[in-house]
Amino acid sequence: MHARLIPLSLLIAALPATGQAAESALLPPAVREMMEAAIANGNETDIATVSKIAKQTNPGSSDEIQRMVNSWKERTKATHDTVIREARFNELWTGRVEAGGFRSTGSTSELGITLAATATRAGLQWSHKLTAAADYRRANGVTSRERYFAGYEPKYEFDPRGFIYGLAQFERDTSIGYDERYTTSVGVGYKLIVSKPVDLSADIGPSIRHVKYMIGERETKLGVRGSMALAWRATPTLTFKQTASGYAESDVYTLNALSSVETKVSTRLSAAFSYNVQYESETLLSTRDLDTLSRLTLTYDF
Repeated sequence: MHARLIPLSLLIAALPATGQAAESALLPPAVREMMEAAIANGNETDIATVSKIAKQTNPGSSDEIQRMVNSWKERTKATHDTVIREARFNELWTGRVEAGGFRSTGSTSELGITLAATATRAGLQWSHKLTAAADYRRANGVTSRERYFAGYEPKYEFDPRGFIYGLAQFERDTSIGYDERYTTSVGVGYKLIVSKPVDLSADIGPSIRHVKYMIGERETKLGVRGSMALAWRATPTLTFKQTASGYAESDVYTLNALSSVETKVSTRLSAAFSYNVQYESETLLSTRDLDTLSRLTLTYDF
């Protein structure tokens, strides 16, 4: 009998993988199933955790594991962009309702309420924000505070950090002395910090404000408006926010700053403590100093 010759290529293929060959080994079926299960679940945190462990235990398959993660991210982004692109303007809105108040009787009769609502729609480049708020306080038959606010702010992001904003808002504040105040502004802004724990942005632009005072006088002024917004997510359930806006006109200056600490009670419900500082320089009615207002509210996200 003659021995049957085996091709050299088959002998080489049958040798155990060593060195570089071992590093390019295929992903074990059990690990692949674990990655596919995490990806099917769609939770980004779980996918990151599973892929990290898979890379540590299978260093030779790190590239393949990363390709699976990248493929999931690309599919997710493509689906997200398609949904936004094809949605109507009245769709994809998210919002928040905030409410707080107090009532006292006895030697003094006092009632105070604060209400606010925000609706936001984020697109691929355009975003829209609607805001409404009311503060009302009455003690012994006398109204000590009556303030109403409504605003609309569209924003266009021309790159990942830069944006152009627009602003149209209405205010009524009898404690300061104006019956109506209308503001419009356009300008540019920049996201100074964009990260998971901290977001910080600032913007600036020209403004026009038309005021009707309670004494009947009216005035329209050109000026400059600037604002900033900071959000620091200290923990998954605790967030600190700071917003401020200022107006500078020929002889009138306005500053409004709001600081708040918010803690999550449940997935949609939060409790917040806020402190608002408002400054109005001399107007046709009177000279104003700093006004402050503290609020303790519950918020509901939808």
